[in-house]
Amino acid sequence: MDWDFTFSLRYLYLFLLIFDDKYKEVKSPTTGIYKEKGSKFTAYSYPVYSEEEIKEKLEAVKKLEHSARHHCYAYILNPDKSAQRANDDGEPSSTAGKPILGQILSNDLTNILIVVVRYFGGVKLGVSGLIRSYKTAAAEAISEATIISKTIKDQYEVSFKYPQMNDVMRLVKEFDLEVMNTDFQIECKLIFAVPKSKTDTVVDTFKKNHELRIKYLKTS
Repeated sequence: MDWDFTFSLRYLYLFLLIFDDKYKEVKSPTTGIYKEKGSKFTAYSYPVYSEEEIKEKLEAVKKLEHSARHHCYAYILNPDKSAQRANDDGEPSSTAGKPILGQILSNDLTNILIVVVRYFGGVKLGVSGLIRSYKTAAAEAISEATIISKTIKDQYEVSFKYPQMNDVMRLVKEFDLEVMNTDFQIECKLIFAVPKSKTDTVVDTFKKNHELRIKYLKTS
């Protein structure tokens, strides 16, 4: 079963990011194992940043665990968690992908894929047993991970003439901006990154100096 969260949830995340520009990821791949009544569940977690990368990881797991009966997974992408999906891969509806996704959400993670493969042990586990098994395997993989915190930042380019250099650098220092690139000729340019929660204040301050031209580049 594939399913996507609604746009309303995405807008809620975007609203919350106005107040909190932090998000969490796993630093590197991990694995977790859970066994119940002869069935073995192995979870693989990966940091991922695109659907193409997710497809590559899924294929790698399927190749590695080619004899497994099920390859269930869930993922979340983007700092605002706007892309979310779960897949039961033939298990009863919502007994595999959704519990995996639930573990990602409960740990407040993004840019992560968790694939849980199952080897059937001869005894049926029932709906509750499947939910518990996929949930626990995913939790084991997360527990092995190093969690890192990142900040959502907006990048802007400031264009100005050389005499305005001191004004620009004063603002860079005042707001503790991260300078990404500089080109100081007669026509100067400076690219900086600012935490999203501070963007409005910083941009408004730059715009007050009419000698400066500021342009939005991207958010990362």
